[in-house]
Amino acid sequence: MRRFVDEDLTGAEFREVDLTRARFVGVVMDDADIDGQVGRLVVNGVEVMAFVEAELDRRYPVRLLLRSDEPDDLRGAWRLLREEWAGTVARVRAMPEGTEHRGVGGEWSMVQTLRHLVFVHDSWFRRCVLGLTEPFTTLGLGPPVVMEQVLGDAVEPPRPSLGEVLAVRERQAAEVEAWLADVTPDRLAASAPVPDDDRWPPYARGRTVRRCLGTVLNEEHAHHRFCVRDLDTLAREDPPAPVVPVG
Repeated sequence: MRRFVDEDLTGAEFREVDLTRARFVGVVMDDADIDGQVGRLVVNGVEVMAFVEAELDRRYPVRLLLRSDEPDDLRGAWRLLREEWAGTVARVRAMPEGTEHRGVGGEWSMVQTLRHLVFVHDSWFRRCVLGLTEPFTTLGLGPPVVMEQVLGDAVEPPRPSLGEVLAVRERQAAEVEAWLADVTPDRLAASAPVPDDDRWPPYARGRTVRRCLGTVLNEEHAHHRFCVRDLDTLAREDPPAPVVPVG
């Protein structure tokens, strides 16, 4: 166990770290930001995650549908997710040129985020829900070590445009919508038809179709939230030019 005693961690950033069972004792934590998969979290003797989860459900009603096993709820969740992304695409197109390629604080840009969701679709929907073994989309974006495996000798495009990424996303969305149109509870509860090979994601075997689909839907929601957060930051950094009256 690593211990930090009498350390000044002001401004520190912990990225992709595991803080399970971590203890913060006698700390000063002001203006801190925690974003991740948080389970039980006790702050000054109060378990706070129930409050956090309830507030997130209030802000994002789609979360209630995402937790459901009912096909109608999942279809509704997918429609809401698509509508949210459509609104965000319209928003970024109205922002200064190039905003879609700008990241905030080391996070992915909007285009990179959408590329990651292309990768998620290939991984968790096409392979794990549909059981397909087709090559991954070269435009997709995932962890570097994983991309080396899934792309092989294929060449990743240098910086695709928003339009190019959206074209792929539309095709993928049509696949999901068509599949959801007649899915049944039994099909959702069945074991996922993950191909019997060593390609990504290898740990999906043994999961249900519903759980693999849940990964796709949850990633769509989470990354949309991140994208909106960062667009809000960019909008504050680049306020619209004042309107100069004529005459």
